[in-house]
Parts: sequence; structure tokens; C-alpha cells
Amino acid sequence: MADRDCDIALVGGGLSGGLIALALARHRPDLTVALLEAGDRLGGNHRWSWFESDLTPEGAELLDSFRITRWDRGYDVCFPGFSRHLGTRYRSLTSTDFADGLERLLPNGTIRCATDVQSLDRDGVTLAGGERVSAKAVIDCRGFELPSPLNGGWQVFMGRHLRTTAPHGIEHPVIMDADVEQIGGYRFVYVLPLGPNEIFVEDTYYLDEPVLDREELSARIDGYCRDNGWTGEILGTETGVLPVITGGSFAAFQQAQRIEGVGVAGARGGYAHPLTSYTLPFAVETALAIAGANTVSGEEIATLLEQRASRHWRSTRFYRKLGAMLFRAARPEDRWQIFARFYRLHRSLIERFYAARSTRADKARILCGRPPVPVHRAVRAMLEAA
Repeated sequence: MADRDCDIALVGGGLSGGLIALALARHRPDLTVALLEAGDRLGGNHRWSWFESDLTPEGAELLDSFRITRWDRGYDVCFPGFSRHLGTRYRSLTSTDFADGLERLLPNGTIRCATDVQSLDRDGVTLAGGERVSAKAVIDCRGFELPSPLNGGWQVFMGRHLRTTAPHGIEHPVIMDADVEQIGGYRFVYVLPLGPNEIFVEDTYYLDEPVLDREELSARIDGYCRDNGWTGEILGTETGVLPVITGGSFAAFQQAQRIEGVGVAGARGGYAHPLTSYTLPFAVETALAIAGANTVSGEEIATLLEQRASRHWRSTRFYRKLGAMLFRAARPEDRWQIFARFYRLHRSLIERFYAARSTRADKARILCGRPPVPVHRAVRAMLEAA
């Protein structure tokens, strides 16, 4: 490797780039890796959560490297006139713990933060100051860019980490509390009990436009906390706008991201659940696939990632159809009824849905019966989805 600075250069130190670096350190310790991140620290300001059933044992083992918050007694959902407890184990990881883990586990010299990238190509990365990082393979793990050849709606959210003055009384994660005022689309509040006096509250919306009004969302979280008797110190906040994909040209999407000989991973590569916007299970699978590929050829890694992304797009068509029904067939204030109906189904079906592993029988069960939206609009939306 005399003529290269590293074997693999990863551009973007978010979830995807960090997990690829960790998987390579574990399974290919013979390789040198450069993890280049524009921010001051890896991971940004995020919280990633998942169901234990989303991951294979090998994937769960990779994430066990981090300090994870675990709930082994299931979670709750709430809708007008209906609530349910499901026994699936739930997990959550903060970007702070993600960064701490990577700083501890990756070889010295792997991580370079506050590093702006000017351009990348099959032979390496050029930094903003002109420095060149040469590599045998380059993988672009930067975030999803807009506009895009894909279409759909948006998941908009604001989360607040709160230390309460008195015990909050929540025993299990509340994945969806949709028994709240529906404003502009499907709205639910997501609640994670992090300790007797520590809680995370997130106000989430499925909207037609990517509009995030921080003042309004903050005021609604204030109201939700007030209604539940929670007061205390705000420890942190986070916001996000994520795409909910219902169709479009994936070939055009890939072409827009493509740099010949450069791999593309993460949401930028199309590795997300079209309806839930979950990325973590797919980031784990991708990291393990790269580590197990037994190649440091940039061309081969780029082809591997593009082919995996195309297969993922084809395999998740059903979820895009459901998303199309959500956004095109249901009135915004009635969208909650689709989720309320879904959460009456069998727990194992729900687990496979979130993991994007629904069987044919699952799909038939989800669609059978009268839909909670006008039938003619539901059929038209499903037929139009790609």
C-alpha cells in the first residue's frame, strides 16, 4: 500500500459510515480505514431506535459494542379508542454513545472530524484545503440529498430529552401515541422512559411537505408534557425531516448519486425503509456485507452496493404502495386509522413489517378486508405506486 494513504476511505461519519468502519475493524483488521466527518464529532445529533427482531444475531452483536438503552418488556401503542401492549424488545442508541463507542473501538488515526470534503473519486478524496487522501476504495456515506427523482411524503419530528422533577411513571416505550390532535397529517407522540426521572418525548408528523416549525412543535411538546404532569429540565433537543418514499425512478436516483468507482451507502444509497424511514437495520446489514466481501477494490465495492440497493428497492415495493395509500388515499386527519388498523394485527407480522421482511401471507393479511380509507382512492394510490 505504498502509494495509498489507506485501503478504504469512508466519507461521512454518521450511522452508515461509522458502522462500516466498525465492521471492518472487527472482521478485516488487516485493512486501514479513514473515516472522514465534516462535523466536530461522529454521529451528529440523533437517536436511533429499533426492535430487537429487526437484526440478525450477527447484527445485534455488532451493535452490542455500544452503550444501548434496552427495554426487554415490550412497548405500547395508543390510538383513539384503542391501545395495545406488544412484547417485542426495543432498543435505542444516542449519537453521543455512538461516537464514544467508535472513538474507543476504532484504531488510532481512523477518525478525522471537522474535515470538509471538496470532492471524491475512485482513487481517493480531496479535502476542502486541497489535501488528498488516496485510497483503494471510496464509499460515500453522506446524508440523503434533496431534491430527488423519488417522490412521496415526509416524516417531520422534534424530540426533547427531559429530566423530570418527579418520577414520570412511564414503564414501557410508547412507540406511537396517536391519541392526540391530528394536525396537518398523521401525528403521534413517541415516548422513551430513560430512567425514573428521565424521558425522551418526540412529536412526529407524516406530512405532504417538509415543513418543520420549531416554535409550534416545541409548544406542542410543552402541551403534551403538561397534560401528563411532566415538568423539569430540558437536557437536549433534536429535529429531523426524513423522506417517506412512495415511488419515483430509482435508476435516476442512483444515477444522481453515482461517481464511477465510488460506493454509495446509507440513506444516500437508498438503504431505508420506504414507509417508516428506518435506516439502522439496513446500515447494519450493509456494514456486515462490506466487511464480508473480501475485497478492497473500489469498483467491486461500488457494484456490490449498487446491486444491493437495487434489490432493496425491488423488495420494498409493497411498503411504497402502503405509503402511497397513506398520502394519496386518506385525508390528512384520518391517516391515523391506517396505523390503528395495522396495530391490531399479529405481533410477528408487525415485527416482520418493521424489518422489511413481510411474507406474502403478511401482505395479504394487511390488505384484506375493507381499507380504512375510501376504496376507490386506495386502489388508485396502490396502482400508481412504483
